Amino acid sequence: MIVSIIIVLIVALIVIALWVSAVQQHKEKQEGERRKELTKQKAIIEETEEALVNSANIPLSEPIIRVLQRRVYEALKTMVANSTGSKALKNRLSEAKEHLTQPVQGNNNDSLSLPSNDKQLVSLIQGIKKLRIVLRSEHNKGRVDSQVFTVEDKRLEKLQLRINIESQIKRGLSARSANMVGSARQYFEKAQVTLNGVTYSDEYVSAKRQEVEGYLEAISVELRASNANALKKKNEQEQDDLDILFAPKKKW
Repeated sequence: MIVSIIIVLIVALIVIALWVSAVQQHKEKQEGERRKELTKQKAIIEETEEALVNSANIPLSEPIIRVLQRRVYEALKTMVANSTGSKALKNRLSEAKEHLTQPVQGNNNDSLSLPSNDKQLVSLIQGIKKLRIVLRSEHNKGRVDSQVFTVEDKRLEKLQLRINIESQIKRGLSARSANMVGSARQYFEKAQVTLNGVTYSDEYVSAKRQEVEGYLEAISVELRASNANALKKKNEQEQDDLDILFAPKKKW
């Protein structure tokens, strides 16, 4: 009888130990998922706030600013839900909510000065690409109206095209002024290919197509003239060589 009781107790202790271990593992899994979610939302907030700061370099319209502000708010709301005891997060959430009620000053001016530094130019293009990714992501989550998404994504697409074309033309003109005709032609041809690949046509695209075609035509004229002069000099040199070869030999 005592042996049976001991066996039952041992089995019970094993069952309890297994149950405690399972509960502990479940809690650890939940904690890991909670931390993972907090890290994810923190990255979203940092990325979005960086985009808002870059408004000094990239003209952001009012709808885009609102999308970014709401993205920060939603991320903070998720963080608060996963970390209810954090007063700092609750304060930030209140501030983000207040920002959504305050008026914002958007910038719809698509004309911007290109940075002279290639690294800054690449950073500018990457910033616009990230904005388009964020806008599409928020639209897929149902947080952005389809009409707003279409208008703003097209505006960012045109801005990205403008930066690309202007930088290629700028490089082409610089190479041409340095008598690097081959490199200049490559830059202009690259700009032409990009413009020809655009699926829409507006005043800017039409004007830049004509401008680039003009540069390419001018380079072609210069190259033809240069080749003609080179051929002329070559023929004259060959003729001089023939004259020397067949000239009457002097008698000494």
